[in-house]
Amino acid sequence: MSASNRRSWILATAGSAQLMVVLDSTVVTIALPSIQADLGISDAARGWVVAAYALVFGGLLLLGGRITDAVGARRAFGIGLAGFLLTSAVAGLTPHAGLLFAGRAGQGLFAALLAPAALAIISMTFVEPRERGIAFGVYGALTGAGAVLGLLIGGALTEYVSWRWCLLINVPIGAVTLLGMRLLHTTRPNRVRLDPVGTVSSVAGMTALVFALAEVAVRGWSDPLVLVLLVVGALSLAVFALSQRSAARPLLPLRVLLDRRRGGAFLAVGLPQLALFGFFLVLTYWFQQLLGYSPVQAGLAFLPLAVAVAVGSTMIAGLLGARLSERQMIVPALLVMAAGMMLLVGLTPGTPNPYLSRFLPAEILIGLGLGCALSPAIAAATGGVREEDTGAASAGVNAVTQLGGSIGTALLNSIAATVTAATLRETPARPEPATVAGFDAALLTAVGLLLLAAVTVALIMPGGRREQESEAAGAGTQVPNLARFNAG
Repeated sequence: MSASNRRSWILATAGSAQLMVVLDSTVVTIALPSIQADLGISDAARGWVVAAYALVFGGLLLLGGRITDAVGARRAFGIGLAGFLLTSAVAGLTPHAGLLFAGRAGQGLFAALLAPAALAIISMTFVEPRERGIAFGVYGALTGAGAVLGLLIGGALTEYVSWRWCLLINVPIGAVTLLGMRLLHTTRPNRVRLDPVGTVSSVAGMTALVFALAEVAVRGWSDPLVLVLLVVGALSLAVFALSQRSAARPLLPLRVLLDRRRGGAFLAVGLPQLALFGFFLVLTYWFQQLLGYSPVQAGLAFLPLAVAVAVGSTMIAGLLGARLSERQMIVPALLVMAAGMMLLVGLTPGTPNPYLSRFLPAEILIGLGLGCALSPAIAAATGGVREEDTGAASAGVNAVTQLGGSIGTALLNSIAATVTAATLRETPARPEPATVAGFDAALLTAVGLLLLAAVTVALIMPGGRREQESEAAGAGTQVPNLARFNAG
């Protein structure tokens, strides 16, 4: 097999793992009513079908990245993938709710190892600028479109087969991915020892924050448990940040974050997630609650967004990547996303042909913008790091994505609910306008977040391309070439 074909298969293998990880964050969303009825889950507990996965995944991501550095990306990938398939089967075949929650938590545990390992493999395999741009374009498409495809696939499987296949579908996909592992390169494990203070504080902080944000939708921001968890999460992450400055073996070395290009890239990955996942929430309710779409119709209505993300990440970003710096690509892309969100502000159920006139163009703009922003941002966030920091940088990308999605869902859902309730108190006989007012408030907040992201990235990220800067040529900082690995 030629070197080019080998790299293509490596990309397909790592990419399919990333797709499974992203799909499982949303694939059970539309299936929740069927799961609840089949297993007898209460209204209060049903949210844990989603939250159990997000909680463990988000809480252990940084630790998973450092373990990847310690044992080697290929070994971490294999362990993560095998565990993910086993727990997917447990969750899909479960006869009762408790085992479902345990299976979903197990998926999150192994996803926290699998996701940074997959990204580290891509980052270490593709070092030539053109191929690297294509690889991260594909990765960005999978990351951005995967959550949307999860809604579509979940709706179709639930309506035509069974909700169980929303989880069992990972088994055949993962089995094929396991076969592709033979092409992955074996990396020498690095002498990385885990930082105990950083490990405990990061796990506690990430877990508490994700738990709190998952509970906001049920309890509200003023609930004592939510407030305690937010405080614990913030204090734990503050301890984590302080510990990383003095730790001999930091979990997330500050050198990974303090580089202006990488720091700006992390913001460019995380901040749009705040807007995007809230946007998913708004559109889901628009399609099913106000427009009366079935689960499959709602999933299909999201399809143009997924296609636009793929086009933006691969075709447009690929064409522009050789001519523009990361900042020159990311900032306009975020502004295009903001313009797409603005198209939906002021929309009412009485708007003529709302899907074709407003939703479709909004999805196209948001998808193209997201794709064009994610591809260069992820490449910049993982580029130029030391070999022993590749897993940590990859975990950082996944961590800001996960936290951004959790915070965005909770924040925009809370804003929409608060404004809706306030409007209903003024006009109790008109529930639909009150609901739309809440959606508009959430969308305007999302627009503000995207504008903030654009301004922040413009101020932080340097304008030149990494390949042109001397720091990228430093012997100790560049991502290693494949010649340094032994074929697995």
